[in-house]
Amino acid sequence: MKNEILTDRRQLLGSAAFLGIGLGSLIGGTGVASAAMRMDHEPPAKPASASGAKAASIVRLPTDLPQPVGARGPMHVTVDLETSEVTGQLADGATFQYWTFNGKVPGPFLRVRVDDTVEVRLSNPADSSMMHSVDLHAVTGPGGGMHETEAAPGETKSFTFKALKPGLYVYHCATRPAAQHIAAGMYGLILVEPAGGLEKVDHEFYVMQGEIYTEEPFGTQGELTESYENLMNERPQFFVFNGAVGALSEQHPMKVKRGETARIFFGVGGPNCTSSFHVIGEIMDRVYDFGTVTTRPMADVQTVSVPPGGAMIAEVTFDVPGKYLIVDHALSRVDKGLVAVIEVEGAPNSAVFQGGAPVKVASL
Repeated sequence: MKNEILTDRRQLLGSAAFLGIGLGSLIGGTGVASAAMRMDHEPPAKPASASGAKAASIVRLPTDLPQPVGARGPMHVTVDLETSEVTGQLADGATFQYWTFNGKVPGPFLRVRVDDTVEVRLSNPADSSMMHSVDLHAVTGPGGGMHETEAAPGETKSFTFKALKPGLYVYHCATRPAAQHIAAGMYGLILVEPAGGLEKVDHEFYVMQGEIYTEEPFGTQGELTESYENLMNERPQFFVFNGAVGALSEQHPMKVKRGETARIFFGVGGPNCTSSFHVIGEIMDRVYDFGTVTTRPMADVQTVSVPPGGAMIAEVTFDVPGKYLIVDHALSRVDKGLVAVIEVEGAPNSAVFQGGAPVKVASL
C-alpha cells in the first residue's frame, strides 16, 4: 500500500510540474570550432526491480571526470544527459529509488571553457514515471535552461547557451518540487575553465554531498521509502558523498602518493543543508571559494562552508602518508553516512609528523 501511495504521489507531482510554472532559458552563441562530446565515462546503471534483484551501484567514481580543457580555443560542445530512475544500493542491506542523470550520483562532471557554445540535450525515457529537467547554474538566462529541457516521459529536449563566466557550478533537476528531484540524486557539477585552463596538479577528484530523506531511520534494511514530509521539514535520515553510504570510503577511496597535490571539485547538491568541508589531518593549500576561478584563492584553510547549490575547489598537498578523512564538520553527520577517505602512500616523514612513545602514567 505504501508503494502504491508513493507512486500515486509521484504521478500527481509530475502532473503538477507539467501544469505549473516552468523555469528556463535559451541562449545562443557561435563557437570558433565545433566538437561533440558526451561527458560521461561510466555506463549508466541498469534499473533493478524491488522484488529481489540485486540493486545497481549508483556511485559516481571520484576519478570519473574529463581531462582538463587546457589552452584550446572556444568550441561548440554537445552535452547529452539522460534521466534514469534506478533502484540503487544506498547502504549495506538497504536500497532506495534514485532519480539520476546518466544512472549515477552525482551526474556526469561537465567540463567546458569560457566562450564555448554549449548545446545541452536532455532525454527522459518512455518508462520514466516523472517529468525531469536540468537547470545549470553556469547558464546566463532565466531558469538556467529548465523551461527548454522539461521533458515528459519519452521526450528529448535541448537548448544552447554561451559559457560567459568561468567557475565551478552546480546543475540539478528543477522540475517541481525541485527539492524532491534533487534529494533523489539529480545534481552534478559543471566546470567552466578560464582561457588557458587551470594549473596542472597531480590528481583531480569529483565529490558531491547530498541528503536522502526516508520514512525509515538510518540503519534500516531492505527497500527504503522516500519521505516527502521529512524532506519538507529538512530532516534527512542519510547524508552521503557521491550518492551512497561508504561510496568514497569502503567502496572507492581516493588514492595519492606523498608529496602529490590533489584538486577536489566539491559541490553540495543538498537540497537543504550547508556543508562544513574539512579534511582531518590536513590544511588546504588553496581554496577557490564559491567556485570562483577568477579571484585569488584563499591559502592555508582548515574548513570551508559550502551552501546547497554551491561549490568550491580545494587543493591539498599531502606531506605525510596515511589515511585522511573528508567530513562535514557538523560531525553528527558522520554517523548518518557522511565520510570519504584519501589514502596517501609513501615513506614516513618524521620531519613533519611522528608518533611518540606511549606515556606511562604513575598509579597512585
